[in-house]
Amino acid sequence: MWNFILNATIWTLALYGLFEIIKTTMYIFSYTNLKTDGIYMIIAVKNQENKIEGFIRTILFRFLYGKEDNIKDIIVADLDSSDKTMQILEKLQKDYECIKVSNWRECKELIDNIDVN
Repeated sequence: MWNFILNATIWTLALYGLFEIIKTTMYIFSYTNLKTDGIYMIIAVKNQENKIEGFIRTILFRFLYGKEDNIKDIIVADLDSSDKTMQILEKLQKDYECIKVSNWRECKELIDNIDVN
């Protein structure tokens, strides 16, 4: 009897988990503008002038020369930095076309208008 109750409980939980996975997958494909065409990396920064160039170049090295070939674009959102973070990011954006720099207010709009073609 206990074996039946245990098996019934396990199967009920397994089916519930399966329904949750299906529901989440349907939500992702129905209600988001990001497609499965690649990976969009979004980085939010604030007052990181001493570290941001090295960090971005490390990501670019993996993106351009490593195994991270699924990365489509790198979106960097500046959260109103008061140092030279934005100038460094704008310089990197000129050097690499895969980097998109925006402020935090424009980031959502940029994400919503991503062209997957």
